[in-house]
Amino acid sequence: MIQQTPEPKISSPKDVLARSLELPCGVTLKNRLAKSAMSDSLGDGEGNPTKPQMRLYERWAEGGVALSLIGEVQADPRYPEKPGNLVLVPDADQKALQELARRGSVNGTHLWPQLGHAGALSHLPVSQPMGPSALNIEGLQCAGMSAADIHELPRIYASGAQLAKAAGFGGVQIHAGHGFLFSQFLSPLFNHRTDGYGGSIEARFRIVGEVIEEVRRAVGASFPIGIKINSTDKLEGGLSEADALDVVRMLDQTSIDLIDISGGTYFPDAVPSSDARATGPHFIDFAKRAKAVTQIPVMATGGFQTRFQAVDALEGGAVDMVSLARAFALDPELANTWLSDAGGDPEFPKFDTPPPGGVTAWYSMRLTVLGEDTEHNFNSDPHAALHAYDERDEKRSVSWRRAFSAKP
Repeated sequence: MIQQTPEPKISSPKDVLARSLELPCGVTLKNRLAKSAMSDSLGDGEGNPTKPQMRLYERWAEGGVALSLIGEVQADPRYPEKPGNLVLVPDADQKALQELARRGSVNGTHLWPQLGHAGALSHLPVSQPMGPSALNIEGLQCAGMSAADIHELPRIYASGAQLAKAAGFGGVQIHAGHGFLFSQFLSPLFNHRTDGYGGSIEARFRIVGEVIEEVRRAVGASFPIGIKINSTDKLEGGLSEADALDVVRMLDQTSIDLIDISGGTYFPDAVPSSDARATGPHFIDFAKRAKAVTQIPVMATGGFQTRFQAVDALEGGAVDMVSLARAFALDPELANTWLSDAGGDPEFPKFDTPPPGGVTAWYSMRLTVLGEDTEHNFNSDPHAALHAYDERDEKRSVSWRRAFSAKP
């Protein structure tokens, strides 16, 4: 009798997405879907969580996502991205942080604050921007950091990570992308230092490695630490893909648990990847190359809009996890939808001639109504959203200056 070889079983889309992922520290994420770090700007203007912010992350957790990241959480209130950022400092509202951590971690979700420092991009009304090198270009000026300023960073990040762990968050992500401080250090376009923190890619990476080492020492071996990096700055003279691959190789020698691949910057006149008109995942090719040089799990952020795209990236071996931002702003239940037999993709809005920053503002204001459970009444457009967003920032800047004395 001829024995027939059974045909290989083809995994269903939901099964691909539902696979768990064990991180190097031993923690397991329940599926392969992450809600990307977004600057939700829902803090109270004094660095503390608000009820709408708690509800927002609770909704994403209830919606089935494995990992949810809180964007732009500051461990140093002197250099925020926006006055709606959270701040992890000893005199923060610990009860509010604990409630945010608890509510955002229901249903087996991991909630991680993204520890950031805006550097040269620090919000001017509440900051005196400082980056690896002094800059004086149109629309952007900042002072250069001293060696003492740089040496203080590992302690600042370690303190923030310790506070995150004490509050009950499941891990932390270090922000080294999108043109913020560590992205500035990694980029030769913005890092002109001639000491041990500038020059070669190894020297430009040095402070990132020192911060990872100190954060790990502070939180212990079993607490997850992720990092977001740029695959490219998308700027002439900025971080190249070759240098970014070297960064991945160096990260492979650290205790990082998850490498989040993204790209682009928020520097003046640069088009953020989130506003790009190209459809489809932005950084899959680089992510696949990154996976070839590291044993650390790789996640990609940017451009995912359909379940097919997410499954294809995972099945094709480009990534270990898929991270989405705007898709989850449109549908906080999207993870449960994609993990069902039926599936279904969100319908992305199309805007005619939005103002610069208007689309990002529209999504930011949508996060506000999600946190208030009033998204069914949301009928704003990018122009109105940008006005509301800027007006809110102005009010919160007053509170921020009062709370942190960031400026006289």
